Amino acid sequence: MDQLYREHNRTIFKYIFYLVQNESVAEDLLQDTFLKAYKNYNQFRNEASELTWLRKIARNVVYDYFRRKKLVHFIPFLKSHEQTVQSDAIEFILENEERKELFDALSKLKVNHREVLILRKIEQLSIEETAQILGWNTDKVKNTQRQAINALRKIWKGVEDDE
Repeated sequence: MDQLYREHNRTIFKYIFYLVQNESVAEDLLQDTFLKAYKNYNQFRNEASELTWLRKIARNVVYDYFRRKKLVHFIPFLKSHEQTVQSDAIEFILENEERKELFDALSKLKVNHREVLILRKIEQLSIEETAQILGWNTDKVKNTQRQAINALRKIWKGVEDDE
């Protein structure tokens, strides 16, 4: 189990962080994810890779967190009045202004649009892997991805028009 954590903790952390946009919450949810994985490892049937299995657990942990906080609609944590601490853990996202703008645009998407873009375009998973993690069929992944890209383009165009 230690090896599973060493191999995949950074990838799972990034996935969770993209969804919750808060470093300390992502760290807590990462611990919850690996705790659930440890408790349920005997149920892992090798039908998917361990990483896909962990992403699915992480997704469920994040959704449980949203439900506990009664977040029906995704509310981005990065607001202009909040101070953000840029640690080593999140520098990979905020390395330059363009990435920050992309990150901000992603935060404005609906949760299912954000999720599919994170898995397909940032994590570079296949349609089949994405469908397995999200519990969708491949057609739904394709359609949602297309809608998400269109929504992201509209948001991005709005950002460019403001400049």
